[in-house]
Amino acid sequence: MPTYVYEPCAGGCDKCGGQFEINRPIDREPLTQCPLCKVPVRKVFAGFNTPPNKAKPLSVVDAKKAGFTVLKKIGKGEYEKQ
Repeated sequence: MPTYVYEPCAGGCDKCGGQFEINRPIDREPLTQCPLCKVPVRKVFAGFNTPPNKAKPLSVVDAKKAGFTVLKKIGKGEYEKQ
């Protein structure tokens, strides 16, 4: 379930601290009121978490083993296979 961030449309609130996060299913309509103080709220764009990248960066050898064609720049707009 995604986490959504909401904030009051005007002013702040002592109960929700002016901004709150809530887990809701994707298919539900966005909240229009704070569940605690009943003040009108709007959804805020917030960052999202991604799992840390534990894989090492791809090397030329790894790319070739995976079936990719690796090109090397030799001039302006000119490339050759490695």
